[in-house]
Amino acid sequence: MTTTPTPTLAPLKAVVGDARVVDCDTHYTEPPDLWTSRAPAAYKDKVPYMKTVDGQSLWFVEGDKPWGMVGTTVVGKGGVKFRGKLSLATFEEMDEAAYLVKPRLAVMDRMGIYAQIVYPNSCGFGATKFLSIDDKELQVECVKIYNDAIADWQRESGDRLFPQALLPFWNMDATLKEIRRVREELHLTGVTITDKPEAFDLPNYGMPHWAPFWELINDMEMPVDFHIGAGLKTFALDDFAWGTFGPQRKLASIATLMYMSNAYMINCFMLSGLFDKYPKLKLISVESGCGWMPFLIEAAEYQWDEMAPDEAKELERRPKEYFKDHIYATFWFEDHGVKHFIESLGADNLLFETDFPHPTCLYPESQDHLAQVLARLEPSVRRRVIQDNAVKLYKLPIEG
Repeated sequence: MTTTPTPTLAPLKAVVGDARVVDCDTHYTEPPDLWTSRAPAAYKDKVPYMKTVDGQSLWFVEGDKPWGMVGTTVVGKGGVKFRGKLSLATFEEMDEAAYLVKPRLAVMDRMGIYAQIVYPNSCGFGATKFLSIDDKELQVECVKIYNDAIADWQRESGDRLFPQALLPFWNMDATLKEIRRVREELHLTGVTITDKPEAFDLPNYGMPHWAPFWELINDMEMPVDFHIGAGLKTFALDDFAWGTFGPQRKLASIATLMYMSNAYMINCFMLSGLFDKYPKLKLISVESGCGWMPFLIEAAEYQWDEMAPDEAKELERRPKEYFKDHIYATFWFEDHGVKHFIESLGADNLLFETDFPHPTCLYPESQDHLAQVLARLEPSVRRRVIQDNAVKLYKLPIEG
C-alpha cells in the first residue's frame, strides 16, 4: 500500500502563526559515496561503500565485508510513502529528499517545516555500527568522515538542516577531540551517542571513566541526543514480538515497544547525581514519544521514597525536578499524550518531530496532525513546543 503527499498548510498556519516549525527527529540516508568520496588515500579501499546484490542495496566495508542494508527509508521517488515495509530495497528507489539538500528543503516547505534536526541511518543512531569494523583507526576515521559530510549538509541548507554529530565513544581521547572539532570547526549543534555503553563492554555513564566526557559536554553546553535503538548491540525482530507474528505485525510490535526503551536512560540519569555535578547537561530522548513519561517519572518519585530513603540525601533534588531541568522528549503521532505530558511536566521539555523518512514517519499528513494537536493546546505553549524549545536547546540561528 502506498500514499502520496497532499499537503494543505492553511490549518497549520492558522495555529502556528508566525512561529517556525522545527522538526527534531529526521534522518539522513547516507549516499553510496559518502565515505569513498572523502576518504584519505590510505583508506579509500577500506571505507564503507554500497553495491546492489540480488536486487538489494547493501553496504560493505574493509573490502568485501558485509556492513548491512541501505539506510531505512520508505519514501520513494515522487514522494510516495510505502507502508508495511522496513525499507525500500534499493537506494535508487528512494526519494532524493532522503539524501540531497534541495529536495529535502522542498519537502519541508510542502509540510510547513522550517528546520530539521537530523540523525544518521545506516551507521547506527549512536555510531554503534562502526564497532563492527576491525581496523580501530578506520573506526574513528569513518566517524570523522560522516561528520564532515553532515557539516556540508548543514552549510548547504542555509541553516535549515542541523545534523547531529557522531562520536567514537569507545575511544575517549578520540571522542574528546571530536567533540571540540564538531563544535569549533564544523559548527554542529549537538552530539548523538549510545544510551547504553554497557552493551558495548564499556562502563556505564555514572562511572569515573566518563567524567572527562561529561565535563567537556557540560563546559561546551552541547546537547546529548539519545536516539532509540542506539543501545542495541544486535537487532532481531523476534526480540520485540512473538515469533509466530508475520513480518508486518512484528514491525508494528517493535515500533511500539522500542519507544519505551529510553526509559532506562531517563530513569538512570534522574537517579545518578550527574546533574548535580554537571548542571548544564541537556539530554534528549529522541523518537521515543512522550505520553508514557509522566508515568515513568511518577513511578520514579514513588519508588525513590519507598526503596531508597537512606540515599535520598545524596541527591540535591527529586527525579521530577531533574527531568524538568535537563531532559527533553519528542512526539509525532501522539494526540492526547501531548496534552497529558504538558499538564504533568510543563511545556518546556517537549519537541516536535516527524521521523522522516522512516517507516513510522508522520508523512505526508504531518501538517494536518500537528495542526490538530496544537489546536488543543493553550496558545502560550504552542510556540514553545514547535519552535522556542528547540531553538534554545540547540542554539539554532533562527529568529522570530
